[in-house]
Amino acid sequence: MKRVLAQCVKEIAQFRRDRLTLALAFLLPFITLIIFGFAIRLESKNIPLIVQDFNHTNLSSSYIERLYATNQFIPKQWFGGNPIRDAIDKGIAKVAVIIPPEFSRDIQADRSTSVQVLIDATDVNNARVIRNNIQRVTNFFMQKHGLLPAISITARMRLWFNPGRLESLYIVPGVYGVVLWIFPSLLSAIAMVREKEKGTILQVYTSSISATELLLGKGLAYLLIAIAEALIVMLLGSIIFRVGIVGNTITLLIGTLLFLIDSVLFGLLLGVRSSNQNAAVQGVSLVGFITSLLLSGFIYPLNNIPFPLSLIPNVIPARYYIDITRDAFVRGTGFAGVWFDLIMLAALGLVFFNVSRRVLSRMQLPS
Repeated sequence: MKRVLAQCVKEIAQFRRDRLTLALAFLLPFITLIIFGFAIRLESKNIPLIVQDFNHTNLSSSYIERLYATNQFIPKQWFGGNPIRDAIDKGIAKVAVIIPPEFSRDIQADRSTSVQVLIDATDVNNARVIRNNIQRVTNFFMQKHGLLPAISITARMRLWFNPGRLESLYIVPGVYGVVLWIFPSLLSAIAMVREKEKGTILQVYTSSISATELLLGKGLAYLLIAIAEALIVMLLGSIIFRVGIVGNTITLLIGTLLFLIDSVLFGLLLGVRSSNQNAAVQGVSLVGFITSLLLSGFIYPLNNIPFPLSLIPNVIPARYYIDITRDAFVRGTGFAGVWFDLIMLAALGLVFFNVSRRVLSRMQLPS
């Protein structure tokens, strides 16, 4: 443990002396937060929808068929607990439609009726698309069955999680995942490959320090720096965009710690495999930035990604952390909604560490 702490102290001392690295650690994440937070506006397709039909008549079935005929929604089955509340809370469905038992009876009796629509408004643009489409479907259904103008069907809509439709509540938590994946991994990758360029890695190879101790020492130093980055970025995000925690703080803390560990270990893995800083930076940019930006669910919903690219998000830590941040800052379901994401972050961190340790062990001279 003394050797691990000594390695950690050495890394922090080197980090403090390098002004460029300091700017990379704290200035660029702030700039990225501002640009992404203000610039990105999104919409999505293939929206998962569930229907709870208490009427079970030809009219209600026709209304359901008309919903799916728009090609905007895809059916989603849910068999646990309350199919409406639990499916939306856990992010399995984005919209739920509840058809009351008296739906067809009211229509046949020439009385107006209504259906209840619950919309996940975490993504504001998505909620707006859902709302408009369901309203158009309802109007078309009434016209097709000749109900107008005597009878009307009202879609009573309720926006969950984000009734004020603030776009920042969707974008900013996603930015946290991208920023905290790119910059900690970039710093740790540069730190590792710098040892090779300066030749000091040879002293490590011939010393008594093991690969595990070296990785733990460097990892601990840059984990502390990453924690400082996370605190600053989230504090600025809450002040500038007014995004506050609404969920379980413990899940956010655990998820953030696991994610930062993954980010640092991923950077160390790239640093171990790279021969110079240019290669390390390109590796973080290509493997880290592009995947966390495009294949994590930050910009495009994961169900929009075609096969076989849809398999890649399963091994991208940012995908799981963005679920955690959006739950903590928007949905607020806690452990019930993000327990799987926490397990996957821990598993991926173990993979990164073991691969890095094995590669570094092969480079060291036998004692």
